[in-house]
Amino acid sequence: MSASRTTILVIDDEAQIHRFLSPALDAAGFDPKRADSGQEGLRAIALWNPDAVVLDLGLPDMDGKDVLVRAREFYQGPILILSARDREAEKIEALDLGANDYVEKPFGVGELLARLRAALRLKAGTDQPHGPITVGDLVIDLERRLVTRAGEHVRLTPKEYDVLAQLARAAGKVLTHKDLLTAVWGAAHAADTQYLRVVVGQLRQKLEPDPAQPRWISTEPGVGYRLQS
Repeated sequence: MSASRTTILVIDDEAQIHRFLSPALDAAGFDPKRADSGQEGLRAIALWNPDAVVLDLGLPDMDGKDVLVRAREFYQGPILILSARDREAEKIEALDLGANDYVEKPFGVGELLARLRAALRLKAGTDQPHGPITVGDLVIDLERRLVTRAGEHVRLTPKEYDVLAQLARAAGKVLTHKDLLTAVWGAAHAADTQYLRVVVGQLRQKLEPDPAQPRWISTEPGVGYRLQS
């Protein structure tokens, strides 16, 4: 079953790339997922949280480097760039922006699979169990799904916990309204900012010393929210 396999998201607008790469990934034991544009790819990363991403730079709606930058705001897995752009400056910029590797088109499937396995091994080697996240007197234990304030258990609704968990995983970074809505409610609700506003208000009532002047969950006007690190 695919649930037990390593998920690889391929973001590329070329149908022929998907036609030969998806079967190759499947045969190698991976679970391939597909996105045909930058926006679709970002939504897919938020929804599926794939084990690794293969990202083309030449997408129809936005530059792949912009996808890379936005993805790195909330996704920590390996991202391999797949592109016909062979200038050294392009490779250096993509790597500096957070890519793990760069494979030029045309490419050999064997080489791409080997690079994917290497990136996944490196991630597995650096992934260590994360301890609870502490912000002031607030402790968020993601492994146990437990939130305490000043040592007292805080009861959260499932949506409240999911929003807080997303913010905690990216503590110190801004998560956009769309990122949070897509990750918690799904892509169909990516524009329903009122949902998010209500839940953040409820979280502040339960977690902040003074909900009217929040210290821990800050608002980035017009952008999103940040859990102070």
